[in-house]
Amino acid sequence: MISMSYDLANLLIQSLLRPISDVGSALTRLDERIARSPVGEGFVERSHFTDACASLWIDGELVQLEDLVLHDHTRDIRTPTHELTIARDVLKTRRRIAAQPPGWALSADGLRSLRGQAWPAASHGTDDAMAIDAGELDADAAGEGEGAVGDDGVNALEAEFAAIDAVLARSDAAIEQARRPGRAGAPEKDPLVYDLDWDEDERLEEWRCVLRQTQDLPAVLQAVVALDAWNDLSVLQHAPWLGRLLAASILRQAGLTTAAHLTAINLGLKTIPVDRRRHRDRETRLLAILGSIIAAAELGLKEHDRLLLARKMMERRLVGKRTSSKLPELIELVISRPLVSAGMIAKELAVTPRAALRIVEDLGLREMTGRGRFRAWGML
Repeated sequence: MISMSYDLANLLIQSLLRPISDVGSALTRLDERIARSPVGEGFVERSHFTDACASLWIDGELVQLEDLVLHDHTRDIRTPTHELTIARDVLKTRRRIAAQPPGWALSADGLRSLRGQAWPAASHGTDDAMAIDAGELDADAAGEGEGAVGDDGVNALEAEFAAIDAVLARSDAAIEQARRPGRAGAPEKDPLVYDLDWDEDERLEEWRCVLRQTQDLPAVLQAVVALDAWNDLSVLQHAPWLGRLLAASILRQAGLTTAAHLTAINLGLKTIPVDRRRHRDRETRLLAILGSIIAAAELGLKEHDRLLLARKMMERRLVGKRTSSKLPELIELVISRPLVSAGMIAKELAVTPRAALRIVEDLGLREMTGRGRFRAWGML
């Protein structure tokens, strides 16, 4: 077996001290601005989308922000790609980490939970999952005959509920099997998808050992070393992006960001040349990560100011409107999403699609897609 280790003995921090200080100052400025801002919640929600797309970009894949927003609201205009599915997984993981207490993601239970969510394709490989999919198809088929009465006089709706109960029972059985020690009944990994010599448990334990060794270092240095170690050890085969979220969790746990704010490290890494991010020299890589966090904070400040200005401009259109107007709710929705569609507006504001189009015109939003159908709008 190949020995895996991350050497911390020769970690020189003299050249890192100034960037570490700059990172702390930049994150503090951004976090203070967000915590007191009327668009703070919208900024945080937007950052989830932009950072998820940036994460795929870092890994060499392209996912359009528009597609991710629509996919997140099940308003897809085309069949979702594999890359879009991964981006949605990154998005859900960011939201999940932000919704939990600051130390949850780095705990044993948190890592176990996030690791299980990190590879979505794995959930479609077991017999239980196939059975669940088949059960859902049966339920859909039963739904087509809703209202019909069979020979036994039982309404087809009852048959649909029975199919749903069967799906839930199979789901409970699959969860119970997954919780058993050792996962004795778990199927073997497909060698076409997984490298069978890739011991993720050992690599993860080595990474956690690095965390323990750096726990007395400044939080910023601990975060960048943890991210570099994650990349160096290649902990998870199919989820390199999880390490970047865990590094942001370290910053959050240390109090450099508020509980709801997860630093958009991926967005900052996009500004760093790839030859610096993947340089052979560790000091160069650490400086690159530090630079990316500073860039993420600076981009965040600019985006926050843009959102604040856009909100003020849109609020001018509320003058003379009735108190029952849906425009204030639409403004909050537009602030929290990079773009919105008529279906999204109708669902969130509880209005008809035609009414959604009318209030979009009242607010003067910009059409983002250039299409006649499946249109979406964003801020000016």
